[in-house]
Amino acid sequence: MTVLRTVHTADLTASDRTRIRAMLDDAFDGGFDDHDWDHALGGQHIMISVDGTLIAHGSVIQRQFMHRDTSLRCGYVEAVAVHRAHRGRGFGAAVMTEAERLIDHGYALGALSASRAALGLYQGRGWHTWPGGTAAFTPSGVVRTPDEDDSTLFRRILGGASLDEFAPVVCDWRDGDLW
Repeated sequence: MTVLRTVHTADLTASDRTRIRAMLDDAFDGGFDDHDWDHALGGQHIMISVDGTLIAHGSVIQRQFMHRDTSLRCGYVEAVAVHRAHRGRGFGAAVMTEAERLIDHGYALGALSASRAALGLYQGRGWHTWPGGTAAFTPSGVVRTPDEDDSTLFRRILGGASLDEFAPVVCDWRDGDLW
């Protein structure tokens, strides 16, 4: 039986946390570090299990972005992965359908940082690069992050704030990868 659950970090059991982290470590071939794990916490976790085994995960966490003189509540997608044995069967799309539902009904903007291998999945769902580029609040002030421009994708929320896509979006500061 296939089960999709959406659970806030606060409601994850110790077993859930252990299973999620182990699946992410495996899915990212050891390239998922403690900062990445920390970035995935504090929001909603989308988990798909088949016969009790966790096979897919993604989370939507809240971040605060700036665009021109406007602060935007952003639903940021983190830690999307599907177990190797279950890839190519629509589980990543199912995780993203739920993530997009959460973003569309709770945030002014959606964003994510995509691996090169996953760009097609997200772009095929309507996610796009931001023409005005990306930047980050850092301890030194606002700094452009041009290396992130091609892999950082956004989802505009219809009826949301009027945004100038030719001005950069500035993310909040955090340890590890900023985007």
